[in-house]
Amino acid sequence: MIRRHQKQDYETVSRSRKRRASGSSASEDPFESAALITEKPSVIQHEQATALLNPIDANTFLKPGHVFSFAALFVFTIVLYARPAEFYPSAITNSLALIIGIVTLACFIPTQISLEGKLTARPSEVNLVLLFMLSGLLSIPLAIDPAIAWTEFSGTFVRGILIFIIIINVVRTPRRLKALLFLSVATAIVLSAQAMNDYRLGLMTVEGYRAAGRGTGIFGNTNDMALHLATMLPISVSFFFGTRSPLKKTLHAACAAAMIFGIVLSYSRGAFLGVLVVFVFFAVKIGRRSKVEIAALLVAAAAALIVLAPTGYGDRLLSIFMPGLDPNGSADSRRGELLRSIYVALRHPLLGIGMGNYQPNMSYKGLVTHNSYTQVASEMGMIALVLYTTFIVAPMRKLAVIARQTFIAREHSQFYYLALGLQASLLVFMISSFFLSVAYGWNVYYLVGYAVCFRRMYESETGKSVVLEQRKRQRDRIT
Repeated sequence: MIRRHQKQDYETVSRSRKRRASGSSASEDPFESAALITEKPSVIQHEQATALLNPIDANTFLKPGHVFSFAALFVFTIVLYARPAEFYPSAITNSLALIIGIVTLACFIPTQISLEGKLTARPSEVNLVLLFMLSGLLSIPLAIDPAIAWTEFSGTFVRGILIFIIIINVVRTPRRLKALLFLSVATAIVLSAQAMNDYRLGLMTVEGYRAAGRGTGIFGNTNDMALHLATMLPISVSFFFGTRSPLKKTLHAACAAAMIFGIVLSYSRGAFLGVLVVFVFFAVKIGRRSKVEIAALLVAAAAALIVLAPTGYGDRLLSIFMPGLDPNGSADSRRGELLRSIYVALRHPLLGIGMGNYQPNMSYKGLVTHNSYTQVASEMGMIALVLYTTFIVAPMRKLAVIARQTFIAREHSQFYYLALGLQASLLVFMISSFFLSVAYGWNVYYLVGYAVCFRRMYESETGKSVVLEQRKRQRDRIT
C-alpha cells in the first residue's frame, strides 16, 4: 500500500520575503546565514536598511555629554588667559592652572570612555599631533642638552597637545564652541584696551615705542600678544558678516577695530601681515556678494590706520624689506637667525638638535629662531616639520570644503561665515608665525582644536564626512 505523506514528515517550504541579492542566490557569510534563520523579519529589514547607509555617516554622530569636562576646560582657559598669579601671587594661584588642568583630565577620561569606549576620537589631526609629539620625544636622547629638551617637551608643549585632544572631544555643540570663541575674542579686546591705555599714558616700554605684553604668561611677549589679536580678528569679522542685527554688526566691527589698533600699537610686523591677509581673504571670499560692506571696512581700516598710526609705524613696516629702517637692527638679527636655523636644520635633518636647544647652543646672539618652521626643523627634524605643517594645513583645507558646500545656503547657515573665519585664523597663524617661534605654544593647539570641533559638528549635522576633492574623486572612481 502506498503510504501517504504525513504533515509532520517535513516542514512546509514557503517563499522567502527577502529579495534576492543581485548576482548571488545565497549569502556567502555563514554568520549572516545563521542570523537570517533566527532573526525576525522586522529585525532583518532593519539590518538591511542599516547596511545601505554609508559607514562614515554613522561615525559622524556626536553623542551628547562632557558637561563637566567642558566646564573644567572653560575655567582652565579663563585661568590661562587671565593669569591670576600675576595679580595675586600665592602658592594657590601659582599652581591654579595645573590644578584645574588635572581636574579637567579627571573629568574627561572616564566620561570619554563611557561615551565612546576609547580615550579620544581619531581624526587625522590627532594622529598628526601624536606623531609630532613622538618626534619631540625621540629628539630628547640625541639633543645637545637633553635636560633642556626634556624641560621644553614636558612644559607647554605636552600640555597644549593634551588640551587639544580634550577640546576636540569635549566641544560637541555650537554653543560650546562659540563660548570658547567669545572668551578668546573678549580676551583680545581686553589686551587691545590695555595697549591703547598704555599708549595714552605714554607707557610704550618695549624698545621705547612699542606696547608691552601682559605679564609673563601666554601674552607676556609683545609679539605673542599681537599674534593672539591677529588670529582673533577673523573670528570677529566672521561674526560681523554672520549676523543681520545692526547692533551686533556695530559691536563686532568695534571689536575688530580695537584689535587692529592693538596690533598697530604692538608694532608687530608679523601681526600686521596677518591683518592684511584677513582683509584680502575676506575681500576675495565675500567681496563679490558684499561689495558695500567690504568697501566700507577697507575704507574705515585705511582711514583709521592713516590717522591713528603712531609715529614711525610706516618705517617699521618697510623694515621688512629695508632692514636699515629699523632703528634697533632687529630685522638684521632676525634674518641672521633665520639663515643660521636653516643651516642647523640641514645639518641635523633627522631629529634636530633637541627642543629648546637652538637659543642656548646654536644662536650667535642667544636668540630664538623667530620662525616657527625653522624652529621645528632645527630642533626636531624635517619629519617633524612636515607633521607640524600638515597639522595646520589639513583642517584649513577641510574648512574650505565646508565653505564651498554651504555657500549657496550661507544666509541661512550657521557654518559658512564661521568656516571662513576659522580658515582665515589658521592662515593668519601660518603667515604670522613665520616671524615668531611659537610652535610649542598654546595658540596653534587651540586654533586647530576649534577647526576640528567645527568640522565634527558640521559632519554630525549633515550626516556626511568632509572629504577633500582629490580624495573624493578617487573614492568615486573606485565605487
